[in-house]
Amino acid sequence: MNERIDGHTILIGLMAYPIRHSMSPTMHNNAFAKLGLNYAYLAFEITNDNLPQAIDAIRTLDMRGSNISMPNKQKVIPLLDKLDPAAEMVGAVNTIVNDHGTLTGYVTDGTGFMQALKDENLDIIGEKMTLAGGGGAGTAIAIQAAIDGVKEISIFNRHDDLWENAKRNVDIINENTNCKATLHELEDQDDFKNEIQDCAIYCDSTGVGMKPLEDQSLVNDPSWFKKDMIVYDTVYAPRTTKLMNIAQDAGVKHVYNGLSMMLEQGAEAFKLWTNQEMPVEYIRDLLFSEE
Repeated sequence: MNERIDGHTILIGLMAYPIRHSMSPTMHNNAFAKLGLNYAYLAFEITNDNLPQAIDAIRTLDMRGSNISMPNKQKVIPLLDKLDPAAEMVGAVNTIVNDHGTLTGYVTDGTGFMQALKDENLDIIGEKMTLAGGGGAGTAIAIQAAIDGVKEISIFNRHDDLWENAKRNVDIINENTNCKATLHELEDQDDFKNEIQDCAIYCDSTGVGMKPLEDQSLVNDPSWFKKDMIVYDTVYAPRTTKLMNIAQDAGVKHVYNGLSMMLEQGAEAFKLWTNQEMPVEYIRDLLFSEE
């Protein structure tokens, strides 16, 4: 890092709170170094209260852009000049690109998910997806999958504070894409089972399976799964979740955690800033290789 930083170094940020735990600075700075790019990526603890000043700083300091995470993904939208169509549909931004003072917001979570499947030579275009979760990750996944050509999405959510957001997602998909989306109550276990057994891919975009819920899964019966389907858990810590164990017990052929999605959403942001491909496999081996 010391050898790369000079008077021409271009700054990229990460604005969220809390954020000191993030792996993104390590991921991006190692990718910059690998490619010999004169960029530096730093994390800034930014709340809704000081977000306007932070966004002004992107212009003032001529930063190339910034990642945005909670609690700022929605609050940042009025502060930007333009939105990518997917970000507008999702209603959230996780990446800002600064082009000579014009700030454009993007969302890369959904594209990261779809690319993670492509990395495994899996194609869900024209297929049916069952998705648990109507929050930020679930919203991006559902809308991007619909944009890309998934035929049908059954979204399951509890009647909690995310129910209305899940309902909005269904309306947006049905009004703006050729995908048919429906909203289902997660409390209806018979319906949940039937929709999982009728799909090509089941994706859990909730936090169930990660600390402090690492001993839990929304699906607890291996008989709900088919061997030829895809089971995808967006959680990547722990590396193998309870859902993944249950799917593997059922003999499911394609079972994945969210590691590739996390890497690929970062790679999409990296490309937006640098116009170069992130060395994803190098970063995967550097940060996440299992001993």
